[in-house]
Amino acid sequence: MLSRLLDESYPHQVRERITLLTVARLTANSAYRFAPPFLATIARDLDVSLGRVAFALSLSELGGLAAPFIGRLVDHWPRRETIAGGLAGIGLAALGMSLSPNIVVFTVALLGIALAKVTVDIAMTGWVAERVPFERRGRVIGVTELSWAGGLLVGVPVMGLVTWATSWHVAYVVAAVAVIALAGLVAKLLEPGVHRDTEPATAPARSSASAAPDSALVGSSPNQRGIRGLPWGRILPQMGANLCLMLASQAAFVTFGSWLEDDFGFNAAGLAAVVFGLGAGELIASSSSVRFTDAWGKRRSMIYGAALMVPSGLLLALAHDQLALGLAWLAIYILGFEFAIVSGLPLASNLIPDRPSTGIGIVFVAGTLGRATISVPAARLYESHGLIAPLLLGTGFAALCVIFSRFVYEPPRSA
Repeated sequence: MLSRLLDESYPHQVRERITLLTVARLTANSAYRFAPPFLATIARDLDVSLGRVAFALSLSELGGLAAPFIGRLVDHWPRRETIAGGLAGIGLAALGMSLSPNIVVFTVALLGIALAKVTVDIAMTGWVAERVPFERRGRVIGVTELSWAGGLLVGVPVMGLVTWATSWHVAYVVAAVAVIALAGLVAKLLEPGVHRDTEPATAPARSSASAAPDSALVGSSPNQRGIRGLPWGRILPQMGANLCLMLASQAAFVTFGSWLEDDFGFNAAGLAAVVFGLGAGELIASSSSVRFTDAWGKRRSMIYGAALMVPSGLLLALAHDQLALGLAWLAIYILGFEFAIVSGLPLASNLIPDRPSTGIGIVFVAGTLGRATISVPAARLYESHGLIAPLLLGTGFAALCVIFSRFVYEPPRSA
């Protein structure tokens, strides 16, 4: 189905498996993204404060600090087995979430989901980077990133409705079954092969008839540069941009559910409906990235998305007591974030051209630090001052993201 978004100049293997990988990632994102909008619901059930559940979310996010280590490993692991194994890990951790009797078990299971999701994301983006040259990679990554919006558009609302009808524990069972089923399909249908190294990111596009396994897509022995040999002049600006972007988005994500419950009396079903609407906005952003990021330039697109968050965040803070206007500005705020983050992923995959998974893993650390460090302060600011305080904080970080993004490295376009 999604193969229609890629013409025949893209490798046959990519066009044939893009739908499978995107749907698999959608189920994983659903399990991962459910908790932030429903923190208040989970806190009441576990009989703890919103701040304590936000702290648990922060601790679980710290699992993303393992991303560089995971990236180095994934660069030497077979893609099919790594993606399938990561999906299965998310499913098992989601089952652990469903059995959580207290905040401790909840935190450990949430950490398991975070670690397994990092593995899936890095392996899947590396799979794309091996097969698609940098100049055209934004479109393919944009298609796979439809799964991020899809998680909020489909998966999280379904889990929210299950929560409304039963409990959030059962919602995680539903997510676990879906993710494990997709893990089985990936293990069965994705082409086998043992990954040893990646091609240069500037390699020419493959023939559309190519359907070689991983072992035929690899190059020579990997560059064994240590941490001192990494191109930090390229890495640090993008880490700064991603850090600020995640700080900006998470400040809204961990507080908007509580805002809707406290100020407007929303229940789980109402939150599911709002999440569906936000997912639709994210889908528009991801689809726009598929269409425009390669044409506009990846760095410029990232700047545009972050810049859109600044006025929409300020206007949301001003309209926080008006439901319709507040939701509209929240949707635009999230849309800007989604367009920026998707546009930046191809840049991350090219930071270390011969090791895309390592570069992606390093950049993921910045996103992890952003989500982990902002969750508790944003929740406490909300408890003390309402939605305005965390929104102003997030908007400030969006403005900083615009500044950092101007220094992000983007290779010159091929003639």
